[in-house]
Amino acid sequence: MPYATGRLYHDADAHIMETADWLRDYAAPKFRDRLPDIFTGALAPGEHERVSDDIALHGDASYRAEDEAELMNRKNWRAIGATLKHDRPKALDLLGFASQLVFNTFTNKPMQEAEHGRDADYAYAMADAHNRGMLDFCEVDRRLLSTAYVPLMDLERAPQVAKSLIRDGANSLMIAAACPKDHSPSHVALDTVWAQAEEAGVPIVFHVGSGGTFFDRTYFNNGLPMEKDFHGGAENFRSIDYMAIPNPVMQTLATMILDGVMDRFPRLKFGVIEQGASWVPSWMRYLDSAYDAFLRHEQRLQKLSMRPSEYVQRQIRVTPYPTEDVGWISSQAGDAVCLFSSDYPHVEGGRNPLGRFEASLADASETTRDHFFAGNFADMMGPSLQRALN
Repeated sequence: MPYATGRLYHDADAHIMETADWLRDYAAPKFRDRLPDIFTGALAPGEHERVSDDIALHGDASYRAEDEAELMNRKNWRAIGATLKHDRPKALDLLGFASQLVFNTFTNKPMQEAEHGRDADYAYAMADAHNRGMLDFCEVDRRLLSTAYVPLMDLERAPQVAKSLIRDGANSLMIAAACPKDHSPSHVALDTVWAQAEEAGVPIVFHVGSGGTFFDRTYFNNGLPMEKDFHGGAENFRSIDYMAIPNPVMQTLATMILDGVMDRFPRLKFGVIEQGASWVPSWMRYLDSAYDAFLRHEQRLQKLSMRPSEYVQRQIRVTPYPTEDVGWISSQAGDAVCLFSSDYPHVEGGRNPLGRFEASLADASETTRDHFFAGNFADMMGPSLQRALN
């Protein structure tokens, strides 16, 4: 029996587990030797040294006999379909999800760092290798929806890349939450990117890991022993890092709302993935407060056709963590905002994310639950989802 039953589920956050040479496998020959190893060490101590052994387990019949029983217990490279694309359809069958939006695990940070360097050719070559790899992985099953990265550093090249990716069948366009080095993400020269995505019905998505330096690590210099993360190491997120995760995307989306991007492209949807959602209700109020405070003096605000919080409800969709109260968030921000996600096959997703979400929605209406588990995702993905599943 599948893990998820009884209703329609769309998973807004799932992952592949890259190997160290993954980028080079998909890179153009000119850049193959320049691209870095994928750093796979930000997990349990020593786990990156066992990657090949963990992947090899999937060729062991006795190990595979436990695929269903161990579906939510095996994590990272040990999980079915985490690295070997031909196994991912079985994983989807066992999970019971109608679709998964699939992201990388380790590549957002190096792509964002390359984008904020000065070598545009290198940055776009890295993004191209990533995008080839994601499209290749997802082509094995129509339920796997691809994410493709568009560096915004070059105002002329970004629209060309977006056009190519949409033509190649990318299901979403991912951009960094960190502001481009030399201009705002709301720069009018990028309107061609948003126009193409809107016309194609392809959402713009943000994922954790692309926010740049969002946290001053001096906060850890507290005279106390370093706390361990989810994995038992010290390179991933802990409680203090967690508090800063949504900051970059809050600023980026606020800028795009207040500068009129969402007003100019009213059918364009945005997804904020694996960056929590408890911040959304107060952020919506803060946006409206900024609007009220500066409306009299700023022409850009006077040109908006709605209050900022209304753009959030119309166009922005956000994935809560399983530890957050989805019922409360939905009651404050509206039914249209929150998306279900499993974070498969990551440890952070837990062994029963569905159970946790169900518990937090115990007092919610059936309409709210339908929106959360499937409806809001279908709205965000729009024609892109329809094309993939039909």
